[in-house]
Amino acid sequence: MVNGEPVSHPTLIGSVQRALRLLEAVGTHSAGAPAKQLAREAGLPLPTTYHLLRTLTHEGYLRRENGVFVYGEAADAIGRAGAERRRRTDIADALAAAGKQLDAAVYFAVYRAGEVEVVAVTDDQRRPPVTEWADFRTTAHAHAIGQCLLAQLDEQARKDHLARYPVQPLTPYSVRSRGELLHRLDRVRRAQVAYEQQEYALGTVCSAIPIQVGSAAATMAISLPAREAQRLHCVTGRLRRMAEATLTTLAFSISI
Repeated sequence: MVNGEPVSHPTLIGSVQRALRLLEAVGTHSAGAPAKQLAREAGLPLPTTYHLLRTLTHEGYLRRENGVFVYGEAADAIGRAGAERRRRTDIADALAAAGKQLDAAVYFAVYRAGEVEVVAVTDDQRRPPVTEWADFRTTAHAHAIGQCLLAQLDEQARKDHLARYPVQPLTPYSVRSRGELLHRLDRVRRAQVAYEQQEYALGTVCSAIPIQVGSAAATMAISLPAREAQRLHCVTGRLRRMAEATLTTLAFSISI
């Protein structure tokens, strides 16, 4: 009783707890372990251990190889999901630090499976990111992130993208035709930077620089209010130096 009220305890399912202890025991052996050793380490009777191992193997959480048990595909998938969350947290933390130093909204994006994917963006109310009022995937021609990514693609991949997502101006400042966009992308490739002023969103200017992440197209970008357009080139230069020094390493941690 606490303050005259009965204490409520959570309902714990013993079989689930025992299965988790077995999974933890398997995880301590990179080359796997036999049932008897797992039973001893998990503190379980051997018959119970056999029953649980059969169930976990049937469900894909374990796999038996040469008399020992190792993680199966289902357990590996859980591990990959956790690692991916940690990687995304790492890059989000790095972007937040960069955003504070640059006094700008900062983005990290990749071109994956034929689509523009914004992996992470800073969340700072003082420097809010651009509101995605038109799908970033379908409007790559109109924003710095998309232009930087498209400039990194080979000719066939670029043709495929533009066939699926034709050039359509979003604001009075947007590129208005495929030819104009291709000319812009040539400049982006030569300069290794994409600058965009109010082409995607009125009142916002942006830039994006290519990031080397294996063979994948990737970019880091910034956005500023249009009234601060005079800062754009300076802040972009600082972003490039920052990326070369620290953020590229974190970019490699993202699963591409």
